Amino acid sequence: MGLCFSKSETRDDDSEHHVEFAAGNVHLITTKESWDQKLEEANTSGKIVIANFSATWCGPCKVVAPFYSELSEKYESLMFLVVDVDELTDFSTSWDIKATPTFFFLKEGQQIDKLVGANKIELEKKIIAVADSLPPNRI
Repeated sequence: MGLCFSKSETRDDDSEHHVEFAAGNVHLITTKESWDQKLEEANTSGKIVIANFSATWCGPCKVVAPFYSELSEKYESLMFLVVDVDELTDFSTSWDIKATPTFFFLKEGQQIDKLVGANKIELEKKIIAVADSLPPNRI
């Protein structure tokens, strides 16, 4: 399971290995206001939110990003968000992010589960579990 703890531990080679973190049905969160708006949208539509707190310089984050995007297209009944911990430092700190990637599962704005690390098998298991917990015929 891959984790990143600080930017100083990694080589700065982003330009050579660009990964699209907000592909598929993943919404990039760049402000606290956009976070609030997406959570309100999810609450209104009864969707569970999966929030990926990630960093562009983090190797494991880059590895799991395409898989996260695939899952976002497969499980349209859920809302997939990605938060860049460097862009929203104070906001990420308020969520007590100690390593990236960290995935939070939120229902009506409340945390129902959490996964730390780029463990694709565990991530998919947790996503299937929350998707299965939704009532049938959800949009």
